[in-house]
Amino acid sequence: MSIASYLSEDLGTSVEFETFRDAFQKKLHKVFRMRGDFDAVSTQRGLPPFMMREIQSMTPLSVFIPEEYGGRGGHVHECQSILATASYESLALSLTLGINGALFLQPLTKYGAESIKPPVFERFIEEKNLGGLMITEPDYGTDALSMETSYTETGDGDYHLTGTKHWAGLTGWADFWLVTARRQGADGDLGRDIDFFVADMNQPEQMIEVEEFYENLGLYMIPYGRNHVDIQVPAKHRLQPKSTGIKMMLDTLHRSRIEFPGMGMGFLQRILDEALAHCKERFVGGKSLLEYDQVQRRVADIQAAYTACSAMCLHTSEHAHTDNNLAGKALSANATKTVVTDLMQNAAQSLLQLTGGKGYRLDHVAGRSVVDSRPFQIFEGSNDVLYQQITESILKSMRQAKERNLRSFLEDHDLTARATDYFSGALDFEVDQSLPQRKLVDLGRVLGRVVTMEMVIELGDRGFRSDLISNCLQSFQEKVERLLASYGRSQTPSVIDDYVEGSAWLDFVKA
Repeated sequence: MSIASYLSEDLGTSVEFETFRDAFQKKLHKVFRMRGDFDAVSTQRGLPPFMMREIQSMTPLSVFIPEEYGGRGGHVHECQSILATASYESLALSLTLGINGALFLQPLTKYGAESIKPPVFERFIEEKNLGGLMITEPDYGTDALSMETSYTETGDGDYHLTGTKHWAGLTGWADFWLVTARRQGADGDLGRDIDFFVADMNQPEQMIEVEEFYENLGLYMIPYGRNHVDIQVPAKHRLQPKSTGIKMMLDTLHRSRIEFPGMGMGFLQRILDEALAHCKERFVGGKSLLEYDQVQRRVADIQAAYTACSAMCLHTSEHAHTDNNLAGKALSANATKTVVTDLMQNAAQSLLQLTGGKGYRLDHVAGRSVVDSRPFQIFEGSNDVLYQQITESILKSMRQAKERNLRSFLEDHDLTARATDYFSGALDFEVDQSLPQRKLVDLGRVLGRVVTMEMVIELGDRGFRSDLISNCLQSFQEKVERLLASYGRSQTPSVIDDYVEGSAWLDFVKA
């Protein structure tokens, strides 16, 4: 019997975290590499029941649950570490745990009525239940505040919710859902604020009907689809915001975004390990791939991503506790989410390039990583939109400080102060407060990476390997300088709507 099998029977909150994590890692290794052929499983929808049963036997979601309810305490560093352990073997599994933790268990911990927490948390621990969040609607994705799912109060004080939700991870799987809706007034108009309600799929009147399962491009393990909401929930199932529902939603989404590095950490380490192993073993022209300069550049960039994500995990662990209100922390949350997801996709693309034709298969770690990491740049806020919001946040702060010079402002900001030193005069310019959208996005990419560099510098101060820190900062410095060159271009291409006339190349062939 393996130590993982032995410990899974009675692992509790008293077990040291390292022992818990190591046992979980061994269980995943056994499930994905010994009992199940995950290269084959990864091309199939869902997950074989025995695999999920084995994974859940370790109760990994206990790290998100407070000790008073039987969990491990909700310590963010433990949550990040468990997400990283899972994503080394399967990014989809890590996302499944992340959805449960950041989008259901943490909001319930912070905003749920005390009367419903014990029975819900008990079902997660004892019955291995799952939970998710429904925000997105077919006509309202990024524009979530315009959602049309509504609720009214019934005569007995309960709430009746109606609407349509889609792209909710764990569609048809989750035992609990947090459903967002807007209050419908007597005149039929919807209120501006957003409310959250817990729906229990074990109760017929709370059952959400799945109308369609989607053929999602990647993340095959996770079911997505369109859901019809017509449910009645008790009054105690409504979450209680500290101020407004919108701020509660921002606090929840910012906490989830800032926790993305946990999912990125194990994934990037796996990409790095696979790249190093392949490039050492693969010989071309009489020497290993790793001896070629361009190959070294790609692997060094992957290594820089690994280091940067490590720095983000440190930052997240010390700032994302549910006791902290993250509603106003858009800069750190959006910078973390955008940069780490870009790093994940870029690393996957590099591994695919390095492995060549062998990697261009869905059942190979390289091909699977490309399609599985791509949606991370889209869900929970499209990166293009979040980069724009990063710049808008900085511009607003600059206006309030009556500062027009970007370098002067960043030198005094706690998220960028030391990183600014790496750019001498490159950031020394005045920012136009009326930038076009594409320039807002370009500058947001720059700012996100400067924020990340600040986190890397802090990681280095804590004793992280200095050679990895140095290489990471050099890599980011080079990237930022290239982005600044693009931002500085005055001329930008425009869309030519009626492009067809005069654009057929065949008309210009010389006989």
